[in-house]
Amino acid sequence: MATKAVCVLKGDGPVQGTIHFEAKGNTVVVTGLTEDDHGFHVHQFGDNTQGCTSAGPHFNPLSKKHGGPKDEERHFGDLGNVTADKNGVAIVDIVDPLISLSGEYSIIGHTMVVHEKPDDLGRGGNEESTKTGNAGSRLA
Repeated sequence: MATKAVCVLKGDGPVQGTIHFEAKGNTVVVTGLTEDDHGFHVHQFGDNTQGCTSAGPHFNPLSKKHGGPKDEERHFGDLGNVTADKNGVAIVDIVDPLISLSGEYSIIGHTMVVHEKPDDLGRGGNEESTKTGNAGSRLA
């Protein structure tokens, strides 16, 4: 049973970062972002052969609609937003009741993605919002 894991984020541009996962909580550090909120998700596949595109949709083993991290109706991969400061740096501690490092719904082998725009948490009033939160392109 895994109790710790590390994910390295890398994009085509300046966005990069690391995520340290532990059973008690997860620390996210991303640099090279524009100031503001950016959608942050676990995606289905651990495949980065075509950049972030090959990571597929959000990790959603129970076929639910997109939502926020505190919503009952959400994908396992819906972790909300990370907020970058004026220097383009986001440092966030996340505790999430659904993601796990072991078991049937483990996030090991999946891809973490930070997006261009804020995640509207499924409240955008359109079909894309219920799939992706209108978070825009994948930066890293």
